[in-house]
Amino acid sequence: MIAFIDDQREVYGVEPVCGMLRIAPSIYHAHVARRTDPARASPRARQDLVLMEQIRQVHAANFGVYGARKVWRQLARDGTVVARCTVERLMQRAGLRGAVRGKETKTTIADKAAPCPADKVNRQFRAPQPNALWVSDFTYVATWQGFVYVITHPL
Repeated sequence: MIAFIDDQREVYGVEPVCGMLRIAPSIYHAHVARRTDPARASPRARQDLVLMEQIRQVHAANFGVYGARKVWRQLARDGTVVARCTVERLMQRAGLRGAVRGKETKTTIADKAAPCPADKVNRQFRAPQPNALWVSDFTYVATWQGFVYVITHPL
């Protein structure tokens, strides 16, 4: 909302835009004051700025392969006590990710141009008599040798 008010303030002014959005203009002015003067920010926001820089340094020092858990442990070794969920939140906000082992396996490549098949049973999976309705499920199971594809039919 603050960005919207910033965009519209030259044309309409702050108070009319805040009135339409049903927020107090003082909230907008307080946010702008915090944005221009970091000393006015909340203690958590100030701590987040310091932690964000430390997280960036640890992540960069380890070639960008450390995830949140390893960054958290490295910060603890360096003497910075912080919750792991805080490190996760700040890394996500900064767009930092650790290296992921293995390769991503694509099991299905969807054809966006193909039409979806019709639901012939209308989501009613009860058969009125034996051998009247056959439903199957196609899935895969990861094994040490690769993927095993399994077809089951519950009815």
